[in-house]
Parts: sequence; C-alpha cells; structure tokens
Amino acid sequence: MSHHSSLFDSYSIRRVRPPKHKIGTSVKHDSAISHVMGTATYVDDMLKPESTLHLAVGKSSHAHARVTKMNLDAVRAADGVIDVLTFKDLPAKTDIGPVFDGDPLMVDEITEYVGQTLFLVVATSHRAAKKAVLKAQVDYEPLPAVLTVEDALEQSLFVRPSHFMKRGDAEAALEKADKRIKGHIHMLGQEHFYLEGQVAYVVPCDDGGLEVYTSSQHPSEVQQLVAEVVDLPFHAVNAIVRRMGGGFGGKETQAAAWACLCGVVAKRHNLPVSMRLDRQDDMVVTGKRHEFLNRYDVGVDNNGKIVGVDMQLAGLCGYSPDLSDAIVDRAMFHCDNAYYYPDAHIAGHRCKTHTVSNTAYRGFGGPQGLLTAEYMMDHIAYTLGKDPLQVRLDNLYQNGQSTHYGQPIEHFDLAVLMDNLAKDCDYKKRRDDIIAFNKQAKKDGTDKRRGIALTPVKFGISFTIQTLNQAGALVHIYTDGSIHLNHGGTEMGQGLFIKIAQVVANEFAVDLDTVKVSATRTDKVPNTSPTAASSGTDINGKAAQNACLTIKSRLVEFAAAHFEVSEDAIVFKNNHVIIGDKKELSFAAFIRMAYEHRVSLSSTGFYKTPKIFYDRSKAWGRPFFYFALGASCSEVEIDTLTGEYKVVRADVLHDVGQSINPAIDIGQIEGGFVQGMGWLTTEELTWDNKGNLASNSPANYKIPTAHDLPKQWQVKLFDRKNEEQTIYNSKAVGEPPFMLAASVWCAINNAVASLVDYKQNPDLTMPATPEAVLKAVMRLQGETWDINQPENKAAIASLKSEEDGDKATNDEVNNDKVVPQDVDHASDEMPPEVEGRLFDDEPKEAKHPNVAGARGPAQSEAD
Repeated sequence: MSHHSSLFDSYSIRRVRPPKHKIGTSVKHDSAISHVMGTATYVDDMLKPESTLHLAVGKSSHAHARVTKMNLDAVRAADGVIDVLTFKDLPAKTDIGPVFDGDPLMVDEITEYVGQTLFLVVATSHRAAKKAVLKAQVDYEPLPAVLTVEDALEQSLFVRPSHFMKRGDAEAALEKADKRIKGHIHMLGQEHFYLEGQVAYVVPCDDGGLEVYTSSQHPSEVQQLVAEVVDLPFHAVNAIVRRMGGGFGGKETQAAAWACLCGVVAKRHNLPVSMRLDRQDDMVVTGKRHEFLNRYDVGVDNNGKIVGVDMQLAGLCGYSPDLSDAIVDRAMFHCDNAYYYPDAHIAGHRCKTHTVSNTAYRGFGGPQGLLTAEYMMDHIAYTLGKDPLQVRLDNLYQNGQSTHYGQPIEHFDLAVLMDNLAKDCDYKKRRDDIIAFNKQAKKDGTDKRRGIALTPVKFGISFTIQTLNQAGALVHIYTDGSIHLNHGGTEMGQGLFIKIAQVVANEFAVDLDTVKVSATRTDKVPNTSPTAASSGTDINGKAAQNACLTIKSRLVEFAAAHFEVSEDAIVFKNNHVIIGDKKELSFAAFIRMAYEHRVSLSSTGFYKTPKIFYDRSKAWGRPFFYFALGASCSEVEIDTLTGEYKVVRADVLHDVGQSINPAIDIGQIEGGFVQGMGWLTTEELTWDNKGNLASNSPANYKIPTAHDLPKQWQVKLFDRKNEEQTIYNSKAVGEPPFMLAASVWCAINNAVASLVDYKQNPDLTMPATPEAVLKAVMRLQGETWDINQPENKAAIASLKSEEDGDKATNDEVNNDKVVPQDVDHASDEMPPEVEGRLFDDEPKEAKHPNVAGARGPAQSEAD
C-alpha cells in the first residue's frame, strides 16, 4: 500500500514546489496529445463485436408531400439486410421534440422537408445498409411547400407564437426624432461542419437496459428520449459521452434521433447497433443556424444618439419548433448588442418553412440580433456623415440603465475596453490613412479599397430557460491521493474537462496530474443540462468546487479533532496538509490517514445559478447572470472589380474575467472569431426551388481555411475579474467570441461605403461573399446585376404587421398554424426579490484567486 505511481513526481520533488498547473496557468488540453497522435477514441472508433448491426435511413425526396405508397420489398431482399422498420414499427413514443412536439422519429404520412426519415434499414454493415436504401420505391402526392422566410411571413406561418418586448412608446419617439432611418438585413444560416459527424452506438445490457454511446452535447436528453421510444424507465438507459469531434450546438438536440433509432433496433434484436451519418447525409438531414430577415426603424437626434427603435426579427425555423422559441428570444435579447434604446418595440417571429428544422448554433440567435444592431449603427453613421466608432461609443449603455427587457446594466466596462483597443491598435491613425488611401485610389482609378471597423460585443451568459441553469458533479479521492472527477458537462474540444480538473486541483492544492476526469455519464451525474449557452465552466466548475468543499470540510473536521488543533490551523498547500505546528503530511499520506479513520472521501456537488429569472408573460426580467464583453477591430481590402477581399489585420480584446486557463480561452476566442468570419463572409447555404440543399458537401460549401486568417492578428485578454461570484471570478468564453467577427463584415461594409464617400449605407448581405460584395459595389455605382432578384417588398412590409395572423392561409400548407401573441410589458423598474435574486448561496471564492502571469497574482501563496 506504500507504492507511489511513477506517473507522478516523487514526494521529495513535490514537497518543495507549488502545485503544477494551478488555475490561471496555460495548461494544454487534456486530450491534446491523443488528438494529434490520432489515438483519441470517438464513438465510431470503438471496437465493436462482429454481431453489431448497422443502420441507414431512407430519406424523403419532397419538401412537402403525402406519402401514398412505399414498396420496400427490394430493400428487404438486398444483401446484408436484417430488418426494415417504418413508423408503424416504433414500439412506444414516436415524437422526440426537445421542448414541443413536432419532431417525429419517422414520417407517418406527411413529409415536411427533403431528407426526412421515411424508413430505417438494419444491415450487417454500414455499406450494405446504404446500398439497400437506394432500392426503395416511394410514391408521393405533392403538397404546396413554403421554402423561404419571405413566403412564411406573407402567409403568417409560424411554428410558435410571435413574442414582443416593449419599453416606452417607440412610435411616439420615432415621430419626434430629428432623423428617422429605416433598413433591413437578410442573413443566411450556417452549417455546423463539426469534424465528427452524427453518430451513435447502443449496446443492450443483460438486465434489459441499454448503454448508449453518443456524440451529444445533452446526454440526459438522449437518455430520456431513448428510454421513451423503447418504453423503458430512465434508470434503465445510460448515456455516455467521452468526447465529441466538435458540436457548436448541432449536437444539442439533433444527436438524439440517431441514438433513438439505434435504441429501438438494439431492443428489438438484442444486439449492439451502430449508426453514423456520412457527411453529405449529415448536411442534408440536420438543422443549421437560423436564417433571419430583420428590419429596423430607428430614430436619432442630430448627434446620432438613438431615441427610439422599432425592430422586427424573423427567424426561419424550418418545419418544427425544435429550440426556435428560445433562439428567437435570444436574438431579441441581443438586438441591442451594447446600445441603449430609450424607447423600444422588438418583435420576434418564428417562421415555419418546409425545410429541415433549424437548431442551436454557437451564439444561439444572439449573433443574428447583434449584427442587426451593428448594421443599424453603420446606417446611422453613414447617414449623418460620422465615424461609425463614435456613433457606437455615443450609444453605449451606461451603468444604472436597463435593457429593453428590464435587466439592469452593471459592471459595464465596455467603453474602457473599446477605448483601450482603439488606442492599442491605433484605430484613429489607421482610419485616417485608409480614408486617404481610398481617396487616392479613386483619383488614380484603381480598383482597391480599404475598410476598417471596431465593433463591441455584449453577450448574456445563462440559459434563458431558468431550469437549465444547474449542474452536478461527483468527486472521489482514492487512498494514494489521486482524485477522480465526473461532472455533467461534455467535452467537444473546447477544453472544459481540463478547466474543471484545474478547479479540483486548486481546491486541494495538488498537482493537476493527480486529477482524472472521466466520460460524462448519466449514471454518475444525473439530470444534466446541455453543454451550451457558454455555461459549461460556470456551472460545472461551481458544482465540482462544491463537491471538493464538502470533502475538505470533512477532512478539516477530522484533522482538527485528531490532532487537537483549531480548524483554522489546517492548510492545504503544495501537495501537503499542514496541521498547525504539530504535523505536516503529504496529501496522499493525509488521505490515507483519513481513510483509516473512516472519513468519507467522496461527494456529489451541485450548483444553481443565482439572481436570474424571466417572466415571459410580461417580457421582462433578468435572464442573464452577467454579460461577457469584448471588442474587435478589423481592417480589410476589397477589389471593386471582382468583389474579392482579404482581412489585412484583426485586433481583439476580450473579457474573460480572471481566466482559469488563458491558453484555452485564447484558443476559444481565435476559433470563435474564425467561425464567425465564416458565417459572415464565406459560408453560403443554398437551396433549389424544390427544397433540396444545393450546398450539401465540402465541395460546394466553403468554410474558412488557414489562408483566410487575418494576415496580422492579435488577441489579448481584458484584465478585469468578474464582479459576480462565478468560479474564481472567471467569465464564459464559448459563444461571445463568435460575434467579434462582426468587425470583419462591418469593415467590408466600410470599404464599399468609401465608393460614395461614406454618405450611404451599402446594401451588403450576409454572408459577404465576393459575389455579394460585387453586388453591393455595383448597386452603389448605379449598375445592375443581371441575376439580381427584385426586392420582395410585400415580405418586408409584412414584418411590420402584428396582425398577420388574421390572414387566410392554405390548410394544405400548414394545418397547425399559430399566430402572434402580444403581452403586457412590465414597468421598467427593479424587480422584487425572488429566490436567489440578490444573494449567492454558494461558497465564496478566495479573495485572491490564483491567476498567473500578467493577469495578476493567484490565490495567495501565503494561503
């Protein structure tokens, strides 16, 4: 029992130095080496027995149709086919909608998008299943299909009722404004393009239960839905997620269907079942970021300060609700970005189309709201002949104000952050140089133009559904001093596991390599929330800390009694436990002693986010625990002859509070920025007029590559701790950096605007592909684009109507129509106290958290 693993440094080394890789230090990802070596095991890499069955789905070829006949005889007779299932073969629950019904596991009679599952083939191999699917004969009766957000608005087709947020009298403010500006922006969706596609592997257990290996951001939802579709209690299904090859929101709800299909077949045949989607199938049958068609009507004074806003957001949701209610809500929450709207009327429509149901994507609707605000700021600036940055600064929130949904603005240092970035990147001089360059280019008749933009980000952190703001963890300490950690978050490459491990190591003041994090499992930590909403570290870190503090309190109580000292005299430090002036033991020796005296060395931990609430019936509350802040400045150069462009330089200053792991955080900022660039510049989703996805493979859908990175790029962290009691006063870093890429799009817009001396806001679409840039250039030059479609004025006008639900519609198109519902807005005042509203009942952090390097001293070495 005295053996010490050679994996750890010897006692003689550890006793004379601080713990390795404490919080605040840049520690590499826990799977970094296995990622690089190719030894990291993903679901499809798992060794499977020869008896494993493989699945493939038969997909609808019509966007909206009644299935009149399915002849699957040839499919059943194909080589390797074991079974073929249709809707009538489903044993229990048939709808797997995550919040609202509307997502059937398979089509019963009506198909509502191209690619919807008609039947399931069970075969001895993936290839055999795929080949057999092609032998099906399906007859359809086509029905009218709505394929665009414009058509859905015209016909008032919604998957959920519209929602409205109001403050003051926006129309009266607009009427009195010195200047009234109207505009609209159409932004397309985005394919998740995770490296690991959708996949599931289900193994039947000898007790009748199921082990579900899934690439999912929400293992508890997978557990529950699999249990429901096979008619088992939740405890009989165990969902396991070790890692994902990317998620970005695409595996929050839409990983469940494949696990459910595997579960049905595993239960039916009592054999292991595997299913993976090929890339092209994955792109066709899974949802994307929501496309939005937004309009604004803003009133400003002569200095460009906003006095009132009427804004309407219309999200293309697809055929079912999925998470669209919350996504459009978040777009509405973020349509102000960082700017104060004294009087506001915000409407959010959830448009139904006969396309795949769109779903969560990094930012969860926030980017679509934020970019509308940024385009509006450009519009104000160019209309009034002002520097867009100055217009942004003049309209920033001030502490003590509140948002249009009632959340107080506090700890708001965005003006300081933006000013620091502007000085650091020499914004003013560069802007002057760019204006001079463009004037000279115009004089010389050359085709190059440059643009620059500095844009802010204010992103609310918390699930807007209060229930999801909770987390659990499980911590064991073994008698050699090594620690096992399990928590409810999932690892999708973002570095969550290593950050939570650093929290646990920090609580016991031991080396990080003594802490091991295991796969997320619903039989270890139950009822987990999805790893989403940028909350992974916030809630799971607190839950893990809570478990550690429980164990520590037992250890301190034992040591105080055993050595007859006060509890205050017991200190965990440098892999040791110092017991007053009586004893100093290595952590391992102390744990062994505690075990011999029958002290429990295991504990669960739990955390619920305080202060948050949102009364949707009044469109008012505090939905976010705090705001993550950031800003970026980008410079671009465009070719007005071809529309091509390059990002010359980008500077980022982002607020992550007191960083637990600066390297991981900077990596997330860089990755989010590039992914945001992709959405805004290169990634163009296109459908044909029959609802088929045309951009359905890597060959015709362009994500950013290393060649698209800014030629000069600097990312810095803003040195300020979070004033809220988050884990070690850090801030979330998953989604907010995505929106930093707004500066790239606005810089392109700025370059195009230079053609008319910055006196007109260009009609630039998202994404700003070279074709889109060229179109915007030609419009400003008064030229026509030969394939340009006329503006659908009726659809844009329909956004203004709150009574669209009164219009007649074809029942064949939509037989479950919902209509807008207005709400009475609460008064704009501080809310009454509610449970957790003003007080955080979780343990307080150390006064001087351990933050390395230039970010300040860590947990005091004297502690």
